[in-house]
Order: sequence, then structure tokens, then C-alpha cells
Amino acid sequence: MKLTEIFEKKQYSLSFEVFPPKTDDVYDSVKTATEEIAALKPAFMSVTYGAGGGTSKYTLDIAKNIKKQHGVESLAHLTCVSSTRETVLARIADFRAAGVENVMALRGDIPADMLGADRSGWAYRHAVDLIREIKASGADFCIGGACYPEVHPESGNQKEDILHLKEKIDAGCDFLTTQMFFDNNLLYNFLYKILEAGINVPVVAGIMPITNAKQVERAIHLSGSFMPQRFKSLVDKFGSDPLAMKQAGIAYATDQIIDLFANGVTNVHVYSMNKPDVAQKIQANLLDILGKDAR
Repeated sequence: MKLTEIFEKKQYSLSFEVFPPKTDDVYDSVKTATEEIAALKPAFMSVTYGAGGGTSKYTLDIAKNIKKQHGVESLAHLTCVSSTRETVLARIADFRAAGVENVMALRGDIPADMLGADRSGWAYRHAVDLIREIKASGADFCIGGACYPEVHPESGNQKEDILHLKEKIDAGCDFLTTQMFFDNNLLYNFLYKILEAGINVPVVAGIMPITNAKQVERAIHLSGSFMPQRFKSLVDKFGSDPLAMKQAGIAYATDQIIDLFANGVTNVHVYSMNKPDVAQKIQANLLDILGKDAR
């Protein structure tokens, strides 16, 4: 099933993101964690893709297992940073052969040793290049893209960022998933601005439950996320107590999701970090809102 079919229903949906193992020796434990999350029967699950395609085989394995063994629709990530055209076309062919219907097309993080490299000769410099490649390949994928409610770290300003986002939509992107954010007002403002820019595809809100204090620094580093005072107070109060911080982080994420649902955002994607207990607790907090089908 293509994810746009889920979004068209305009019902509340909760989905989760998982990541594949980096090495063979932890494959079984990661697979078990993803299966425990799949057992919750979310709307769908996304499976990330390692930098430079390092875990691409595992991405496909996990995505196939989620769908075939557990009946949960999967969204396989595909990144193109520093990749050759031959490599990307081979990955597209692998996805098609495996029956994957949904692909998240991303540029991906630039490896540290390539940050200063000349990118002019790269086959793909931006996610829009990958989207165009997928469309040109003839693959009938439902294509997702990323968006930043605040602003992409490499964009000069939000107006410029939204113009580039419109290019992705015009290239064939079917829906968008946001980077993490911790103040819902940032998302509401962003949704208004992209609608003004002519972007009217479904937007899935990405929520990151912060369950330990160390994640705060990483969240800021990855996306430059604004941390509202309410959230800072939570971390200051409970950050040194792992169990209390975990409970508080789940409660904060749940509160964000309830507010999103109440304000017309129907699709929420939780960056669950391969933590079945976190996914389960968030879903349990929302069962009556999501409806009986989520039980």
C-alpha cells in the first residue's frame, strides 16, 4: 500500500521510525526490536539508511520483514550523498524487486571527511536530484521527502528553504515528513507558509521523544532545534534521573502529539530510536484518541 492511501483517509495515524544495524553481530537484536515495534501495528514504519549507503542491505531486509512477517507497511529510506548513479540505480532496482512501494528520498548527511570536498562532480548534490532520478527510472514508488519546520541548517533563510522544498514537490515528491521539533507553534507557522508557496501535499509531523539528557545536545546538533523554556525546565529538573527523564520525555512527546491532533495535524511519525518500550508507552497514551483499530 502506498502511504498516500493512508494519508487520504484523514484519520489520526501514528507511525514509527527504526534504524538498521551497522554490523552483522547486532542484526538479530535490532531485528527483534523492530519486530516488537511492528507488533504495535502502527500506520507504517520507516527504516533509515546509513551514511553513504553503508547499511543499505539491512534497510531493505528490515523493511521487507516488517511488511511480510508483520503486515505493517514500510517506508524505506534512500540517500544519495556522494553516491554514484550506478549505485543509486542498483538500490532502486533492489527496492522494486523486493516489492517496496514507499521510498523516503534524502540527500543524507555528508560524511565528515567530505565536508570540505568539491561537490560539483557529484551525481547528486541535493535530494531533488534523487527524486528526479527515481521518477526517471520508471519505478512506481510513493516518494517522501524531508522538511524543516524551523529552517534547513544549510539554508540562508526559511524563504529560500521553502523554495527548494517546492522544487522537490514539483519533481515528484508525494508527501513530506518534518525534522524533529519541540514547539508545535513552529510547525503551525511552517504549514501556513508552505501552503502559501503552493505546497499542498500531506505533511507528517516528526516527533522525537527525548528520553535522556544526552539526546538534547544531539538534537540541537542535528537540526538546530529550538528548545522552548518548558522543555528546558523539564530537562533541568529530571535530566540527572534516567527513569524520571524517560517518563517526562514520553509525557512531553505525548502532549505534543495530542496538541497536533487537536489542531488538525492527522499524521504523526515518532522517531522511536529502536526502543519498543518508548513506542508502546506513547501509543498506549493515545489509544482512545487513535481509536479502537489501534488497540
